[in-house]
Amino acid sequence: MVIMHASFTTSSPDRRQRRSSQTRERLFRAALDLFAKHGFADTTVADITNAADVGKGTFFNYFPSKDHILLAFAEMQLSKLESIIDNLRTTNEPVPQFLSTLAVRMTEEPGRNPSLMRVLLLANLSSTPVRDGMRINQTRGHQLLTEFVEIGQRRGELRRDLPAGDIAHVFRQTVFGTLLIWSLYGDDSLSARIRTAFDVLWQGLSPRDGMARAVPAVQQEARHES
Repeated sequence: MVIMHASFTTSSPDRRQRRSSQTRERLFRAALDLFAKHGFADTTVADITNAADVGKGTFFNYFPSKDHILLAFAEMQLSKLESIIDNLRTTNEPVPQFLSTLAVRMTEEPGRNPSLMRVLLLANLSSTPVRDGMRINQTRGHQLLTEFVEIGQRRGELRRDLPAGDIAHVFRQTVFGTLLIWSLYGDDSLSARIRTAFDVLWQGLSPRDGMARAVPAVQQEARHES
């Protein structure tokens, strides 16, 4: 009887895992809310655990430091991008539709709070641990976007006269620039701004007849001259 009672009251691995995920999510969301309200520098780990209603020591079971909350946010965005690219690999989704999906999915979290976006951008510039982690994520993000461009080029939906990696750089710069400008205004225009930026990009990236070799040739001449 004792053994049966013990097995009944012990949490199953699945239940423990769910509770752990819920605790991590509470800490993550509480931290983001506090960062947006008070700023990253003025928010302490104690503030976060109080808001999440957990013990202070619990925080470090999930995040090595406060900086890692911001890295977790970036990793969440990267996971979304990976999921979208994975879908592109296995379907024939047209590039314009892909861009529309990308615009919606990638602006869900930043669009919740412009203040949070300002905090993330500032920490990316001022915090060495965050900056180093962001560089790793940015490298992975660039690889994924380069793969997207290569898929589009193979399908004939994107221009082929520019290297895929260069186009991916422009893509990232466009997104970051749009996020930065939007964060200064703090309104509800992020989705519209991203869609407009992607529309302009699409016009520039559409296939061009008779231009398949033009830019690489110019680039090759420039290399010889340098």
